[in-house]
Amino acid sequence: MAWSIILTTLATLFVAELGDKTQLAVITLAAKHRDPLSVFIGAAIALVFVTAIGAAGGELITRVIPADLLRRVAAGAFVVMGVLMWFDRL
Repeated sequence: MAWSIILTTLATLFVAELGDKTQLAVITLAAKHRDPLSVFIGAAIALVFVTAIGAAGGELITRVIPADLLRRVAAGAFVVMGVLMWFDRL
């Protein structure tokens, strides 16, 4: 197990997830149901499943597409989404 990869992933996702739609959904559900522990458990399980799909999918995709190309395509997609959001098109 590579601790440097674990810590890099933790830091990257922590910063990326702050204030995103997932966090806003959790805040809304916790406020609505007034049961933050149940909301936390449900959200944590969902994020584990989504992350497992992403990790497995990422490994499978790199069998066909070189990792460097995949990284560049993902970066480009984020830039395009950012520009679209900037101009209220997304």
